[in-house]
Amino acid sequence: MKYALKGKLWEYNGKGAWHFITLPSELTDELKAQRDPMSRGFGSIKVQVKIGSSLWPTSIFPDSRLNAFLLPVKKDVRTTNNLTAGDSINYEIELVL
Repeated sequence: MKYALKGKLWEYNGKGAWHFITLPSELTDELKAQRDPMSRGFGSIKVQVKIGSSLWPTSIFPDSRLNAFLLPVKKDVRTTNNLTAGDSINYEIELVL
């Protein structure tokens, strides 16, 4: 399954400089329903992501406090696409079976 989405990039307020996009809450139930056969450690789901000119494999992770999945956005993707925390980003994710 492939999804075209838009979200805000935010920086984790803790140790390290992790940046994430919170996936839309309406997608959470759908992903949770599909997660079991694809689930990995911590309930993560393997995905392929496209932001701007960058395409890479990663995983999305459930966050029980937000009741949503989080997409980590690595530094080289942020640098290549000139992204900073607070930016609204169009992106695509595809579930990897």
